[in-house]
Amino acid sequence: MPVSPKSLDVQESRARDSLFLLAELTLEDSGERHKVKVRNLSSGGMMVESELEVTQGQRIVVELRNIGHVRGQIAWVRSEKFGVAFDRQINPKLARKPVGTTQETPRFLRVLDAYSPSYPRQR
Repeated sequence: MPVSPKSLDVQESRARDSLFLLAELTLEDSGERHKVKVRNLSSGGMMVESELEVTQGQRIVVELRNIGHVRGQIAWVRSEKFGVAFDRQINPKLARKPVGTTQETPRFLRVLDAYSPSYPRQR
């Protein structure tokens, strides 16, 4: 169900995640792609900081880490910041999860328990 810009007043009282996240934003009318900084993220929208010139009501698609592509529209514009109302609800906590999927201990943190010619043990 689309989120209307009018519902932003209600969304402002909902919990937001303040963060610094880079995302790729595509303007639907021109197909132009831009890297933007996401400063606040909630289930219904986000606040973006960018020098990109956008207008209220303009349709966009944003690619968010661990969430994927989300369609929406520009809800408001103030100097170098603008708000986006998503067409569907998302789980903003997914954007904070690490990108890697492995639970394995990184190699540099492993304890060396076997002989290696490149790392001789001192006795």
